[in-house]
Amino acid sequence: MKMTVADALQSLCPSASWLIRGDNIEWLDTEQAQPTEAEITAEVARLQAEYDNNEYQRKRASAYPSIADQLDTIYHEGIDAWKAQIAAVKQEYPKP
Repeated sequence: MKMTVADALQSLCPSASWLIRGDNIEWLDTEQAQPTEAEITAEVARLQAEYDNNEYQRKRASAYPSIADQLDTIYHEGIDAWKAQIAAVKQEYPKP
């Protein structure tokens, strides 16, 4: 996913009103100042880095068994089998 100017504006000024038309930002908020181009660019970069650094979390979430399956493993095979199942996913998708 590529972060955008809209993502940056939402992050910097979550309650502000604005429109994006093409490459132009139309600032509608009279109570908050519009962020500068440098602030927006820096926020896009920060959000992108945060998203990229958390890729392992998204991969883990899709690789973990459902809660029902995890509980079934605990019931039928015991907590150690469940721990091994979870550890395998964590090992496959380690934290950076």
